[in-house]
Amino acid sequence: MDHATETEVADAAKHLRSLSQGLNTILFGQEEIISLVITGVLARGHILLEGLPGLGKTELVKGLSKLLRLENKRVQFTPDLLPGDITGNPVLQEVDGRREFVFQPGPLFANIVLADEINRASPKTQSALLEAMQERRVTVLGKTHELPLPFFVLATQNPIELEGTYPLPEAQLDRFLFKLEITKNDVSTLQRIVSSRELGTEPEVDPIMSAETLAELLALTRRIFLPDVVANYIARLVDSTHPGQSESSAQVRFGASPRAALAMASAAKARALINGRTNASFEDVKAIAPAVLRHRIVLDYNARVDGHTTNSVVAKLLSEIPFQDSPTPKNLTPA
Repeated sequence: MDHATETEVADAAKHLRSLSQGLNTILFGQEEIISLVITGVLARGHILLEGLPGLGKTELVKGLSKLLRLENKRVQFTPDLLPGDITGNPVLQEVDGRREFVFQPGPLFANIVLADEINRASPKTQSALLEAMQERRVTVLGKTHELPLPFFVLATQNPIELEGTYPLPEAQLDRFLFKLEITKNDVSTLQRIVSSRELGTEPEVDPIMSAETLAELLALTRRIFLPDVVANYIARLVDSTHPGQSESSAQVRFGASPRAALAMASAAKARALINGRTNASFEDVKAIAPAVLRHRIVLDYNARVDGHTTNSVVAKLLSEIPFQDSPTPKNLTPA
C-alpha cells in the first residue's frame, strides 16, 4: 500500500478542521471529546459515550450525522426492547399472489445508529448488536443481510450506578473502539449554553462534506504510515495490561485483547491525519490509549475496594511503559 502524501494530508486536515468547528457549535466546552469522536469515525470504529443525562451526548451524535450528510437512525433502549426491534423482522406479505415472509429492515440499517441509553436494555437485546458491530451485517432466521457502509454505532450510556441499568457484556464492550466519558460543564460553558440555546430546540448545522469526501478520508487514514517502533510500543502497552506483565497490572484481573492493539493502531493513524501528519507517532498512541483501554480492562475485587479505576491503571501504565524497547526496531520512515 502506498503511503499518504503531505499534500493529501494537508487537504484532509482542512476538511477535518471544518468538521471539528461544526461539532464545537453543537457541544460547547468538550473539544477533547469532539476530537476523539472524529478520530473514532476516521478509524471506522464504534464509540461509547458515557455521562449523566442532559450533557449533550445525543445532540453530538445527531449533529455528526448532519455534518457528514449520512443517514442516521435512533434506537431508544428500554428494558422491553427485543432483538428484532433492532435488526428487523420477517413480515408475512402477499407477493405475486402468494403469502410469504419478507424481511423488513430495522433501525440498524443506517450509516450512523444512535443507540441511546444502551445499558437500559436487557443483555439479550444488547447482544443483538455484536454481529452488526463486528461484521457489518445481521443474520435473521438464518439469512444474512449486509448493512450499509459506512456503518457506525454511537451509543450513549448512563453511569451503571443509576437505577435500571445493566452493565454491558465484556464481548460487546470490546467491539467499541473508544469509551469516552463526558463530564459536567463548568460555569462559563453553562452560561454560554443558557445565553445561546432554548429548551427543546436543536442547534442548526449545515452539511460540510459529501459521502465521497468522507470515503476518501477513511481510505486516506489507512494509508497513514505506522512506524515499526510505534507498532512495537502499541504491542508492549497492550501486553502490559495483563496480570504479571507489569507493575501496574497487578491490580488487573483481565487485560486488553488483540482487538485493542488494532484499535490503537487505527486510532493513532487517524489522530496523525487530523493533525496534518503522514506518520503516526508515540504521542498519538499515548493520547488515544485511555479511550481504547479503559473499557477493556477488568480490575480485580481488591483493586476496586481500594478505590482504583481503569483510568488510574491506564495512567500508570502509560507512565511505566517506555516509548522504545531495546533493541530498537528498524523501519523508522515509510519506504
